[in-house]
Amino acid sequence: MTLYNLRVLQLQNAKTLRAELEKIGADSSLARDRMDQGVVHAVKLEQVPPRLARFLYQELILEGGAVILPARLDEWVAGNIDVLLLGTRYQLQHLAIRIRTQSESELDLLADDLERALAIFALGERGALTVRATRFDWGKRTYVMGILNVTPDSFSGDGVVTQDENFVASAVARAEQLIADGADILDIGGESTRPGSAPTLAEEEQRRVIPVIKALRDRVHVPISIDTYRAETAQLALDAGADMVNDVWGLRMDAAMKHLVARRAVPIVLMHNRSKPKDVVQSARLGGRYVGVQYADLLADVIRELRAQIELGLDAGIAPEKIIIDPGIGFGKTLEQNIELLNRLGELRVLGFPILLGPSRKGFIGFTLDLPSDQRVEGTAATVVLGIGRGADIVRVHDVKQIARAAKMTDAIVR
Repeated sequence: MTLYNLRVLQLQNAKTLRAELEKIGADSSLARDRMDQGVVHAVKLEQVPPRLARFLYQELILEGGAVILPARLDEWVAGNIDVLLLGTRYQLQHLAIRIRTQSESELDLLADDLERALAIFALGERGALTVRATRFDWGKRTYVMGILNVTPDSFSGDGVVTQDENFVASAVARAEQLIADGADILDIGGESTRPGSAPTLAEEEQRRVIPVIKALRDRVHVPISIDTYRAETAQLALDAGADMVNDVWGLRMDAAMKHLVARRAVPIVLMHNRSKPKDVVQSARLGGRYVGVQYADLLADVIRELRAQIELGLDAGIAPEKIIIDPGIGFGKTLEQNIELLNRLGELRVLGFPILLGPSRKGFIGFTLDLPSDQRVEGTAATVVLGIGRGADIVRVHDVKQIARAAKMTDAIVR
């Protein structure tokens, strides 16, 4: 459990800091002064009791840092407030030590959270995961997940036509090409998740993916991921030779999924998702996109909801090292929200899990560039390069050859 939805913010300039100050009701004119002072870390705590807020203010000031509080905290405040801690890693580490002196179990948890967050952002390489014969050393390089859509209605136009009696052979050939192009993982899905798509019956999803997984298992050495939110499909896929689960609803659609993953001890990708059909508008040329989706605070809400999904998994017995998180680019987010989420992707590192980024050919690229799905490789490459710079560990893409090259070049620069 994490107290106060603790987050480490990415503040590129005074404008981004000013926006955060306005969110908590502080004097936004402080932004330029704080940026000029060379703030290294900005840690946000949500819904902090005023008594604790005043304590944090007094203690971090003594360390040479700063605490931003609502402008009218000197008066009587009803309810809890949001607080922004600004300082160097050294100053914030010493704040954690000062917090522990209060001898309260709740404050010990807050100190743990703060120390853990600071440690995560200081680390380069962050542990490893071995899946079949592949070892994933998180932080050492970027891994590429190749998309294999065994669907006739994929938004990207690359789906295997499943009405063809030879669709399994076509899917296998496509998978082998993805591996030759540089895919480290194959992600096989039998249901389209494009905005506004109709659900596929479980039996049809399984008819599509299970024969493909069986055919591939004896032919390829890379890990195979099953892209499904249904526990029944996931179980059949694992029995057929899949190695991991990619759940676009992050354990929230099928209650049996978390128990299956825990029992089989396989890795799982937990994705953030607020998709609702009512929020989708369609363009004949560019496809679907989400409009009018409301977040109180985009990054805060995404991180809070991902934390809840992680807790579901951990409580069911899924090992922490088996969890990968996905911010859900394109799932229940507007064009502007997708871009903000991508730009601030690094804030998800506070959760302490590897990050999978899936922007490939998505609508926000198409509507930004005014291009259909089959002409979005350059836009995808731009999002992947930026995402790697922000902390992505895995990128899930259609155009593996081009993106694997872009990822390798980016790694050479940023890692």
